[in-house]
Amino acid sequence: MISRRLAVSLLSLVFLVTIVFFMIHATPGGPAYSILGMHASPQAVAALNRQMGLNQPLSVQYAIWWAHLFEGRLGYSYIQHIAVSRLLGTYTRRTLLLDLCALALAVLSALLVGMVQGYYADRALGKIIGFAQILFYALPVFFIGILLIYIFSIRLNWLPPGGIGHHGGMSQMRHLILPAVTLALPIGAGLSRYFGHQARQEYRLDYVRTARARGFSDLYVAYRHVLRNAVRPFITMVGMMIPALFVGGVLTESVFNYPGLGWLLWRSALDQDYPTLSAITLLIGILTIAGNLAADVLNSILDVRVRYE
Repeated sequence: MISRRLAVSLLSLVFLVTIVFFMIHATPGGPAYSILGMHASPQAVAALNRQMGLNQPLSVQYAIWWAHLFEGRLGYSYIQHIAVSRLLGTYTRRTLLLDLCALALAVLSALLVGMVQGYYADRALGKIIGFAQILFYALPVFFIGILLIYIFSIRLNWLPPGGIGHHGGMSQMRHLILPAVTLALPIGAGLSRYFGHQARQEYRLDYVRTARARGFSDLYVAYRHVLRNAVRPFITMVGMMIPALFVGGVLTESVFNYPGLGWLLWRSALDQDYPTLSAITLLIGILTIAGNLAADVLNSILDVRVRYE
């Protein structure tokens, strides 16, 4: 089963890269105008396009891109004048740090809030939590980011409003707090709502009533029984949220001027830097597939009923 999932994922990745490749090449303008300026002469633009190989048919450019990819070459950034592989190495590390921090915050908060919501499902606290989950899940990421900057950077002056910091680990962690919280809030709200439903279903089963009747504490029942059984489908849901993590990361990094993969994607799209855009799309697709497969494998380890060939 896992081999079938991997094959389908790889086909989806090829399809995604193909669509993005032709879409970005079909947009008006081109990197030549970003390099030479919008008032460059048609002759200068045509000469630069020939130099970069952009005068060839799209089908030929597409075949060349895949041929270079199989040779381990991701191309050369038209705008930053550096190998795309070096760009990705620098910016991907920053994005992975941000995404892992945000995912950890989202998962931990979802487990905690979901357990509380499941326990108080039919009481006022459970309904208040449900309303807050819908609110945070519906709010745009850029709005959450701007709101947090206004409160914690402008009004309270507790945290820096953006950037990555250049004075050691503590400075970088302070710069990371607001972007990580911004990215974690909507994802954590969606995950906690799903996990709260799973926990509520577990609390209503007979084995939980039996455990309580035998005198076990609510905390013991919650950890030993409810959490263990509700967490397995939750892990699958975490894997499904990984694409949202990358999509939200583009907006989050743009709002906080955090130089990660999302910020690089945004800048490359504005400059129509075709090699960089194609490589980022490929990398995000690979990371998404890897995340989903990791969730499936972990779920199979935790649940003996799941078997993979």
